[in-house]
Amino acid sequence: MIDLSVNFAGVRFKNFVTVASGTFGFGREYSEYFDLSRLGGICVKGLTVQPRDGNPPVRIAETPGGILNSVGLQNPGVDAFIKTELPFLRGYDTRIIANISGNTPAEYALMAKKLSDAGIDIIEVNVSCPNVKAGGIAFGTDPCLAAEVTRAVKTVSEVPVMIKLSPNVTDIVSIARACEDAGADALSLINTLLGMRIDPRTGRPVLKNITGGLSGPAIFPIALRMVWQVCSAVSVPVMGMGGVSDTEGALEMLWAGASLVSAGTALFKDPLAAVSIVEGAETFFRENNMKGPCDIRGKLKLYD
Repeated sequence: MIDLSVNFAGVRFKNFVTVASGTFGFGREYSEYFDLSRLGGICVKGLTVQPRDGNPPVRIAETPGGILNSVGLQNPGVDAFIKTELPFLRGYDTRIIANISGNTPAEYALMAKKLSDAGIDIIEVNVSCPNVKAGGIAFGTDPCLAAEVTRAVKTVSEVPVMIKLSPNVTDIVSIARACEDAGADALSLINTLLGMRIDPRTGRPVLKNITGGLSGPAIFPIALRMVWQVCSAVSVPVMGMGGVSDTEGALEMLWAGASLVSAGTALFKDPLAAVSIVEGAETFFRENNMKGPCDIRGKLKLYD
């Protein structure tokens, strides 16, 4: 029997495949394509304390091998999510991971408390946000700031806390270790890479916000490298993401040490991409006489 289940930070997932925050909304649109219960987990769209309209268009642009986005965390706010979206998601047999974004540790803590009380399965903390009290520096680019947010959320949360790491740093391992030392139950990586494009005909940036986050297949090798580095340096479980588009990419993440794997931008091209990864993984493990992810997780075969 093939067993794709995973115990992740004390939470059992029926399989190791999830969908990334910001690419799946709150699941309503994708529920028209497939049964959301086929997923191991859903990372919902990033939440803020107050509703946000996001950035003005143009805020999404295709680029070779990926997508640039500066959506700006458009969302209905944490209270509306708990009231309207969470009951809908609870109608499916899958784990719900709430992604939160704040401008101060207090904002993160406020949302974490509300979501923890609402019985969310895991809280994913987006530390790529600017700290308004520190001149706009992103929490995730400084080990001390990342640790501060981690402690603030852990103090109030009764459910596991997972910190989502930014790749826009020179040493992601130091950030990962700081979050682990501050009490993080798990880590997820990577978030998008900062990029931009210019329309050569007009000389204007293709995005109104000028720069945006790059996601998609183009960033997969970078994401895989960072996941391997972090998994080699920490003891908490890791959810790997960043350009995962198919079963092969998901398996690479497992070999590198990830316990969960998240598909994101691939869903825009194929809404069934995550389901195809689950089915492909079952086939792989069966054909190779393996029980499941436990047979390859973190078992990268290095050269002599």
